[in-house]
Amino acid sequence: MAQKTKRALFEDAGAATAPPAAPVATTGKGRHRVAMWQFFVAGLVVLMIVVGGLTRLTDSGLSITEWNLVTGVLPPLSAAGWEAEFAKYRTIPEFTEMNYDMTMVEFKVIYWWEWGHRFLGRIIGLAYLVPFAFFALRKAIPPGWTGRLFVPGLLILVQGVVGWWMVTSGLTERVDVAPYRLATHLGLAFVILALLVWNGLRLSRPEHESLAARRQRFGGMTTMLSWIGGLTFVQLLAGALVAGHDAGRGYTDWPLMNGAFLPPESTELTPFWRNIFENPALVQFDHRMIGYALFAAFVWLWFRSRRTNHARLKRWIDWVLVAATGQMLWGILTVLNGAPLAYAIVHQIGAIVLVVLLVRARYEAAYPTEQRIARA
Repeated sequence: MAQKTKRALFEDAGAATAPPAAPVATTGKGRHRVAMWQFFVAGLVVLMIVVGGLTRLTDSGLSITEWNLVTGVLPPLSAAGWEAEFAKYRTIPEFTEMNYDMTMVEFKVIYWWEWGHRFLGRIIGLAYLVPFAFFALRKAIPPGWTGRLFVPGLLILVQGVVGWWMVTSGLTERVDVAPYRLATHLGLAFVILALLVWNGLRLSRPEHESLAARRQRFGGMTTMLSWIGGLTFVQLLAGALVAGHDAGRGYTDWPLMNGAFLPPESTELTPFWRNIFENPALVQFDHRMIGYALFAAFVWLWFRSRRTNHARLKRWIDWVLVAATGQMLWGILTVLNGAPLAYAIVHQIGAIVLVVLLVRARYEAAYPTEQRIARA
């Protein structure tokens, strides 16, 4: 064997003493941290949806009449500060037409709800943008995920703008916010929640495991869950319109509405399409009908899932059907009791649970987390 040259010997020695190559930033542990961040922000969004619902149900959303992104962080710190805020509120229609006898003590109650809602929004923004920048600078974002993780952050920023856009609709000519804008605000919140949960689930497993699981996906169930998820989103928007019009308190019998299947006043607005979005009678009727169709879809989904040979997918769809059944029954109870605050907020929490379970079930269909089990 020919002797190595002096240069080759030096190269071998250098290779032996050279430091090891830098590890890849997106190790399994790093990927897990990014997933936990997504789940953490999703939890904050859940809290935000609940606080937002309570802010609406307590008629607190118009108590702060300005949007000051930085200075608005601090609430009034003196009697003069409180008087200044109350004076601004006394200029809007909600006060002059509805709450003209409100006291300072009562104003503080609704102010704190709205302030808490906005403060939590700021916390969510920071909880997303700061870690995103940190992970990006440390090159800890898994390959191909930078754009996907940027989208929820952008939507969170847009949500703040949409929230103020919603509030402005009630500051001049209305005594409440516009139902269209309320539906947009709530719908976007659920989109953000679903994206965060989906991202967290996708990132909670190594990429090679996800690719292997993808090859065993249940395509038909994945598609069905996507369609049902879309119909669920339509129902959420319909529910927001019901809330925006206080339609849940106008027809408190079931299965009829004021003794009729479709009340005659459901079509009194012209042109007709306005009734779909602006007539409280038809708004509640639509919410009921979509609910029936959606529940039938959930039952169909459950029966279809029995044909699969995947135990975990069946179990998640079992939970979806349980949540859907509970949500429908609680919705009926809410109507029969005139939609009091406690019933209404539980109904909204039920919607959150249902959406999260739907996302989890769809993930199970698209990326099964265990091997298929042979039929008996």
